[in-house]
Amino acid sequence: MAMMQQRVVVMRHGDRIDHAEPLWAASNPRPWDPPLIDAGLLRAWTVGKRIRAAAAADGFRIHRVLVSPFLRCLQTAAQAAAALCALPDHLALHTSANVSIEYGLSEMMNAQAMGLVVSQVAPTIDKWFPDLSQLEAALPPGTIDHSVEPLYPEVPKWGESVSEARSRYASVIKGLADKYPDENLLLVTHGECVGSSVSFFEPGVEIYEVEYCAYSVLGRQQQEEGLKLLSTSGPTGIHYYYTTPQVPEH
Repeated sequence: MAMMQQRVVVMRHGDRIDHAEPLWAASNPRPWDPPLIDAGLLRAWTVGKRIRAAAAADGFRIHRVLVSPFLRCLQTAAQAAAALCALPDHLALHTSANVSIEYGLSEMMNAQAMGLVVSQVAPTIDKWFPDLSQLEAALPPGTIDHSVEPLYPEVPKWGESVSEARSRYASVIKGLADKYPDENLLLVTHGECVGSSVSFFEPGVEIYEVEYCAYSVLGRQQQEEGLKLLSTSGPTGIHYYYTTPQVPEH
């Protein structure tokens, strides 16, 4: 039986080491793939619990987690998934095989997102990430759904524009919602994707901040309908304002 309403939660990763230690990238052989700091792991766990509580209050549970291949996102997803499972009740994340990697949720593949150090080495990089099995080692054992075929079979090519990346994010969010129409999803990704989840599905907004582990909540009544933004500016860590006056609904 289909759900009354599908929910898609789009979450940014936690606090990354290269923002806490600016010299980290220059001395690391994989400067594009920083891990979380301890505060980021804690924030991911805490926000995972917050998402769980909000979902329970709203009468739904997360069925499936899809995550960017970047280490900061894998670590965030591991903490969030653990938090979603933390307490045994009927709204917990019970399914054992429910986490998978989606390359379409990757960071913007450009200098604006990656910075100078990465942009200098990017043209020479043949392989951005280890094999899938090595990536999955960062996720909780027993949670991985090996049957899932990602929408993007590999990382997007280097050099995409900001607008191309935003369009990719919007299409991947919609594509995943359409692929799993009877499931509520948690997508663990990057700040620009979280911003796109607001701006593409709630026209007329200007986003000015997406905090670490900020998340949006999208929903629709039936799979034929378009996704609509259900969360508001502020409480979930995304801050935006409307560029045009809003007409109140009656």
